Amino acid sequence: MKFKSLYLALAGAAIVAGPAFAQAPIVIKFSHVVANDTPKGKAAERFKELAEKGTKGRVKVEVYPNSTLYKDKEEMEALQLGAVQMLAPSLAKFGPLGVKEFEVFDLPYIFPSKDVLYRVTEGPVGKDLFKKLEPKGITGLAYWDNGFKVMSSNKPMHVPADFKGMKMRIQSSKVLDAQMRALGANPQVMAFSEVYQALQTGVVDGTENPPSNLYTQKMHEVQKHVTVSDHGYLGYAVIVNKKFWDGLPADVRTQLEVAMKDATKYANAIAQQENDKAMAAVKASGKTEIYALNDKEKAEWRKALAPVQKDMESRIGKATIDAVNKEAAALGGK
Repeated sequence: MKFKSLYLALAGAAIVAGPAFAQAPIVIKFSHVVANDTPKGKAAERFKELAEKGTKGRVKVEVYPNSTLYKDKEEMEALQLGAVQMLAPSLAKFGPLGVKEFEVFDLPYIFPSKDVLYRVTEGPVGKDLFKKLEPKGITGLAYWDNGFKVMSSNKPMHVPADFKGMKMRIQSSKVLDAQMRALGANPQVMAFSEVYQALQTGVVDGTENPPSNLYTQKMHEVQKHVTVSDHGYLGYAVIVNKKFWDGLPADVRTQLEVAMKDATKYANAIAQQENDKAMAAVKASGKTEIYALNDKEKAEWRKALAPVQKDMESRIGKATIDAVNKEAAALGGK
């Protein structure tokens, strides 16, 4: 009888516990490589808040900033394997994955304004690029802005000749490699989490970043000069493991799409504001001299970097480059 009573008790417990187990939240591990107080970091936290509220707790979003879960080179493979569900890698990361069309975002001076950028990311070009990720087991959800880049180093960089022989850190991108070589520099591919120490120890001489990344990683503390060149763009694609995404209950997926849409509006609204604040903070620190290119100098940079677009046609695809230039022309940008 004791065994029978025990069996009935366990069976009853299982029946009671069953619904509780069924209601366990769906966990989304969201990994990224920058600090929480960057535009991307803040947008990730906003998505977490909106997603958990919108699904009434059916989804739990765990955000892992600052490469605490995976570094640059590891995170994409982790997503494809399902070890992490969501990432927001920079657009340069898709070239090494085999989707080279994304490297159009790395081309120097291809976006004359944010208006042109948003026409690309929110229009047919952006949607077509996301479709190219699906065979890789990846679904693209949104593009998050982080602004135009500045150059930093321990020497002034006013004209292309100033870059001659300098070791400049870049992301793993053939376009960025070609960009630095066009300026006369020696490009060095390096994970974002390793850049501060490399600058501090002289392993590399300088790098490029939007101001918010430069400041939150404290790179200005080990870089004496910053040049406001706006030569290139850095943005992110919020992506998710396709199998995981497709397997979500339809109503949950809809709520997450709404949360992502709202988080994207927030991300793009604060990007310029955060970069302006970061630049002001760099200036206030007194550690770094900030220099803005004049029109003549910017023309020299454009002239030096112009061949990169033509040279990269065979890699990125002339059609993709032309599509972006067409959007720029539609707004009178080129």
